[in-house]
Amino acid sequence: MDDRFEIFLVATPGLETPLAAEAAALGWQPAVQPGGVTITGGWPDVWRANLWLRGATRVLARVGSFRALHLAQLDKRARKFPWATVLRRDVPVRVETTCKASRIYHAGAATQRIERAIAEELGAPLAPDAALVVKVRIEDDLVTISLDTTGESLHKRGHKEAVAKAPMRETMAAMFLREMGFDGSQPVLDPMCGSGTFVIEAAEIATGLAPGRSRSFGFQQLASFDATAWEAMRAFAAPPATPAQFFGSDRDAGAIRMSQQNAERSGVAALTRFDCRAIGDLQRPDCPPGIIIVNPPYGARIGNKGPLFGLHAAMGQVFRERFAGWRVGIVTSEGALAKATQLPVESGPIVAHGGLKVRLWRTGPL
Repeated sequence: MDDRFEIFLVATPGLETPLAAEAAALGWQPAVQPGGVTITGGWPDVWRANLWLRGATRVLARVGSFRALHLAQLDKRARKFPWATVLRRDVPVRVETTCKASRIYHAGAATQRIERAIAEELGAPLAPDAALVVKVRIEDDLVTISLDTTGESLHKRGHKEAVAKAPMRETMAAMFLREMGFDGSQPVLDPMCGSGTFVIEAAEIATGLAPGRSRSFGFQQLASFDATAWEAMRAFAAPPATPAQFFGSDRDAGAIRMSQQNAERSGVAALTRFDCRAIGDLQRPDCPPGIIIVNPPYGARIGNKGPLFGLHAAMGQVFRERFAGWRVGIVTSEGALAKATQLPVESGPIVAHGGLKVRLWRTGPL
């Protein structure tokens, strides 16, 4: 196996383009594909992608491929695969297989052959609940073997315990901020902040904190893992904090407490401010114009849509009257609600969010 291989960065469907921009900014040459972004690199790139990418949900290392036209050939070639270069004998694994447009069409039978090869040739234990996953894709008779190097989804940053009842995933929040043009230098305000996700992500980006700094990853259980090199990578010093400020408000006192606790655990409490207030009481902060980004209630998420039109109209009026020069981003599944603000909004691509299809509706400076 080559020291360099294809690395697939899984995106939230609809947010492939900002993830590619993020990967390019970190020095890779990304290619957008349905469902994610492909880069090329070695194991240190896998580690760095898991540590630094804010928009990826997981990182798959495509460690090898071979052709197989029938199960006996799959069995033979799986046994010859150099499993010991990537997997450890003492770490349980599980295999997940998908088949598409191939003569091998029974995913369960293919999984059995791969599992048997790993168990008998390498000696690694198999377990249905193993954290380490070998992903096998058989398409057009080509068997591609990938390793899920992430473990728990990357939106689980590892330092956020309190969540609101309709949370925005950190990975999505970071990509929506990128789509708003946020680069760490502008103030950010979320007037319905819930557990503080947008505000905390913005403050972390401004401070240069690695999103994966507080958690462990699947790649730490692989044969290719180098603990010394990983610790050196993690010890990368963050640049000094910018003077920009990050503001959240919510009418729910419990949400404000959650946000403050989450900001504290994330190490950005000094950069953030959270206030308990309704949209109607929102005041423009004492700072240059920045970005308002909000994930307001929308029918299917919270309940009845009727009163939401009035809420959006009132919100739009507050933004127009008090936030001249600011740009607004509204995440919603209902275009009619975004338009009810009477702001000059334009819609972005459809993004999958918890069974709903949402969009980011954006304005220029008000």
